[in-house]
Amino acid sequence: MVLSLLRRARERAGSAGGGGGLVLPVPRGAGTVSCEVVDPVGQKLGGAEIAITAKSDGRVVARGTTDLFGLFTAALPAGEYGLLMTAEGMRPASWSFYIEPGEALTMGRVELEVAQQLEPPAPGMWTVDPPHTAIRFIAKHVGMANVHGRFQRFEGGVRVAADPEESEVRVRIEAASLTTGNKTRDNHLRSGDFLDVENYPYIDFVSDRFVYRGGNTWSVQGALTLHGVSRSVALDTSYLGAVNGGYGEELRCAARATAELHREDYTLNWRNMLARGIAIVGPTVRLEMDIQTMFQGPDTPTPPE
Repeated sequence: MVLSLLRRARERAGSAGGGGGLVLPVPRGAGTVSCEVVDPVGQKLGGAEIAITAKSDGRVVARGTTDLFGLFTAALPAGEYGLLMTAEGMRPASWSFYIEPGEALTMGRVELEVAQQLEPPAPGMWTVDPPHTAIRFIAKHVGMANVHGRFQRFEGGVRVAADPEESEVRVRIEAASLTTGNKTRDNHLRSGDFLDVENYPYIDFVSDRFVYRGGNTWSVQGALTLHGVSRSVALDTSYLGAVNGGYGEELRCAARATAELHREDYTLNWRNMLARGIAIVGPTVRLEMDIQTMFQGPDTPTPPE
């Protein structure tokens, strides 16, 4: 379907508008690719994520999301590319294409299919497996590039209910375990200017509300306690399925979750810091978690150290 769609697009490509209707200033020697993304009933899919990778070296050369009308347009140097499109509750789509200098390639209207719903994990207690779990954060360095970091010590688990929407999750993170790869910055982030780990050694997330969003996506809603302050947070969560694997063939399941935090919600006042000449990270922090859990039962083997 995708190849025939591309062939039809090339036949009628005549302007940079294409499926998106948006004209970009195109550098000499470059071309454009555009599309309109909809769901199976024709509704516009705003917020669909698109990544374009150069076939020559595997670099991601363009990344973005569709607008409120489901439209996306990118200008690219001449060459061969791969495109990956994902949207909440939808099956990912990918294909390859080639851009000629000055070409306006339109993919027209792309209809994404609803993702096949995976079987939920078995009811019971699932504990987080730290060696196969990553809790990362990304913050904007004021006026400069992003700061990437992660927490190295944490524990927690998910109690999966017979009705998945009644499940519960608890995660505890040791605040002092953060690392960004820079010792001076890490010590400052642990200090009283930011996390104040001596007075607030733990970051806790507790949830007893799982809201189904379609496909394999959920909103896990709960309270995040950081710096002595609790605020409501919704984790955008993709369930990745359950398998038998790892040491001793344990039953495992995995998920990926993201959220955006605002530091002022937790009394980390970045404006006061700027006034004092402290410019480490910006006012928002993106949290990303790749989580793998193991089912707990009387015969569950324990991974070696």
